Amino acid sequence: MKQIARIKLSGLDINKLNEMINSIKEIVDKTGVSVRGPIPLPTQKLKLTTRKSPSGEGKASWERYEMRIHKRLFDLGVDDRTLRLILRVPIPEGVNIEIELINQ
Repeated sequence: MKQIARIKLSGLDINKLNEMINSIKEIVDKTGVSVRGPIPLPTQKLKLTTRKSPSGEGKASWERYEMRIHKRLFDLGVDDRTLRLILRVPIPEGVNIEIELINQ
């Protein structure tokens, strides 16, 4: 049975997410582990629309806010040295990372 480490990255700022992806790619290239990814997952868009006037009187003008959550996925062949190096990478603020071991 073969084990795979699935790394899920998500964050609000695409630039910080890309920094993290590039550092993981460098580690994978150095260690020579088999890799699939980064696989872009659909961007989640959270939208909020509110009235500008607090009392409801006046003209009907609206403010629209949107927050985007970008997601990427990596599948790595399990190697102790590679996982230790990935865990030591400084994680930028606003980026979430999940590492999961899967049997195939």
